[in-house]
Amino acid sequence: MPSYLRLRLSMAGTLALLIASSTLAITVILSFLGVFSLTGLLFMVVIINIAQWLLAPYLLGAIYRIREARPNEYSQIQDSVESLSKKYRIKTPKLMLADIPIPNAFAYGSPLTGSRVAVTSGLLQTLNAGEVEGVIGHELGHIKHRDVGVMMFASILPAIFYYIGYSMMWSSMFSGGRDRRGNGGLAALIGFASLAAYFILTLFVLQLSRLREYYADRISAESIVNGPDKLSEGLAKIVMTTGRFARRGAQFKSLSGFKALLISDPNRAAEESAELSSWRSGRELVQEILSTKVTTADRLLEVLSTHPNTVKRIRALQELKQAA
Repeated sequence: MPSYLRLRLSMAGTLALLIASSTLAITVILSFLGVFSLTGLLFMVVIINIAQWLLAPYLLGAIYRIREARPNEYSQIQDSVESLSKKYRIKTPKLMLADIPIPNAFAYGSPLTGSRVAVTSGLLQTLNAGEVEGVIGHELGHIKHRDVGVMMFASILPAIFYYIGYSMMWSSMFSGGRDRRGNGGLAALIGFASLAAYFILTLFVLQLSRLREYYADRISAESIVNGPDKLSEGLAKIVMTTGRFARRGAQFKSLSGFKALLISDPNRAAEESAELSSWRSGRELVQEILSTKVTTADRLLEVLSTHPNTVKRIRALQELKQAA
């Protein structure tokens, strides 16, 4: 696994490229159309994303029937949340329980609700106490690094170009392909260019998300006794069990909108677990995953994912264990 310094530099570099590319593209567009033609649209996109960030905890709670754990409920997990929060020097988030059958966990929150860590009913049924602790350590790592806010900010930039692109395309269709200066086809050209910028910037955002997953993995592995093994085995079980759900025909479309928050991408679980054999212990699954070859197709799929390839994540955790 990359060192803290390399991870921080990579994340900072990716974010800087994202901001710089966005600023350059916006400047070019405004130079053609004038500031006032897009000011309202940019303002609207920013407001929508901020409102989504502020209200998302309430929406998630309603959709997935998330509730706060009672004081004496799952006391061992609550103790882990409290002790790790002290170790990370962060305010203890609320422990939430999500009525979702697939095993997963996620950190979320906003200034209106404070930080929260949710574990699914499937996670509690699948993982043992040590593995849950490793997962909790990972999610608290996201809170420590303010990943929810960082990713919200990063996601606004591609969204701006997405809306610019479609607004310009529709404008060209319904105005005869001329902008207010009478340049035929310019609006359509800017629309295509904006959608291209949206795709490129989205790749930057996905790369930033994967780096932050590695970062959260590392803090969990280094802060918990036998952290690399606990988190590795937890990830292996999550992928294996989620893959079984997928192969039985379970659909995860409802989770796609916030899969960046999850510890593992449910939409890739079927592919990542396809080569694994029948259910085994966490340690046996880890060894089986470590022997799996990461193909070129796996690497290409990873570029379009919010999460690193699970084989690579577990290998990085085991390398960290050997280096300790």
